[in-house]
Amino acid sequence: MKETRNTIVRLLSNIGSRKEVEQYLKRFSSVESTRFAVVKVGGAILRDDLENLVSSLSFLYRVGLYPIVIHGGGVQLNEALDAEGIETERVDGMRVTSPEVLEVARKVFQRENWRLVEALEELGTRARPIPSGVFQADFMDEERFGLVGEVTDIDLDPIRSSIRSGHLPILSSLGETPGGQILNVNADVAANKLALRIEPFKIIFLTGTGGLLDNYGRIIPSVNLAEDFDHLMNQDWVQGGMRLKIQQINSLLNELPLSSSVSITNPEHLAKELFTHRGSGTLVRRGEQILCHDGMDGVDRENLSELIAACFGRPLTDNYFDKKSFYRTYVSESYRATAVLTQEGGIPYLDKIGVTEEAQGEGLGGSIWLRMKDENPKLFWRSRVENPINGWYFEEAQGSFRQGKWVVFWYGMESFEEMKQCVDTALDMPETLLPREGGGGEA
Repeated sequence: MKETRNTIVRLLSNIGSRKEVEQYLKRFSSVESTRFAVVKVGGAILRDDLENLVSSLSFLYRVGLYPIVIHGGGVQLNEALDAEGIETERVDGMRVTSPEVLEVARKVFQRENWRLVEALEELGTRARPIPSGVFQADFMDEERFGLVGEVTDIDLDPIRSSIRSGHLPILSSLGETPGGQILNVNADVAANKLALRIEPFKIIFLTGTGGLLDNYGRIIPSVNLAEDFDHLMNQDWVQGGMRLKIQQINSLLNELPLSSSVSITNPEHLAKELFTHRGSGTLVRRGEQILCHDGMDGVDRENLSELIAACFGRPLTDNYFDKKSFYRTYVSESYRATAVLTQEGGIPYLDKIGVTEEAQGEGLGGSIWLRMKDENPKLFWRSRVENPINGWYFEEAQGSFRQGKWVVFWYGMESFEEMKQCVDTALDMPETLLPREGGGGEA
């Protein structure tokens, strides 16, 4: 298994740095096996993307991780009901489940459960079907919804037994009353209840879109709920299912430990989402607020100095705080991420931006960047030419100029004279980090 794990790590290094991959593997492996991840898979993924799903789950299995998989089957149930000529009614968006519908649902969910298990076994991944027996439930409202249940308790023994024996547990979302009546339970609701019970490190929703989408249809890479939730709820493009999803995730994470997070991605890119800082889909964390200080007012300079030294691997030069004309300082509540702006010729200059290694992948850097960009309509900064983050800077900047060891970036400039002023100023600035062998990024 160790040799296989090393092989997988080398393969994963193709999508991220080996250091990143090892960092995340160490983090995931440090939690109890049953608490690594709950993975919710929709029926559409089972129908349209089974090969990538099975490949990604097998990947995790081979590096010694045991996600708990819970699947839906709504699209398959619709097709089966149509084939049987059974009409269904919806109340408040929920399918009313008659005894005839439940009979078909049981067969469909069991079939999909076995289909996923068999596909995993064909790749040599041991998996155990658990189509029922985990979710205890009561009628939600029998008169209105029929045989629809709400989860009242969860029996973890089948899951623990599966993982102890080296099998991935594959669950469907059927519930059962104390009297033995099978009830139809929404798979998203069941996954959330399961997450609340076991408090996993990761909750993963595999979807066809591969993440939450912004108003341009682009995947939102990360959401720091403490900083971004109100902002998102005020956007007119956050409507319908996306709005509901964000609200549900916010409620879920508020009841889980701060270490828990939600990832929304597609099966093909699951490994990249889990093992790289940039991810592939949307990472949602309860997170922490970003504080903005005027200049250095209210900033703990000692903590900020330690944060910058941790981010850049070298300390600030002497008297740094006395030499600069500070404009705004953004810092996360825990002092794990920061952006320091000075005022240069009347234009804000991004003097330092950094996230500690421990906080990388949490979305704090993205939250700071968005907040800073919203509040500073024009900005310029410089970065060493070898800085690996330059690709992202090029995407965010409206212009750049390279000379010697520096690339100068900017956005929001209104004239050529302003751009020239920014370039000249940035290139003339003395360094404010003590030197080290190999150099490093400034901004």
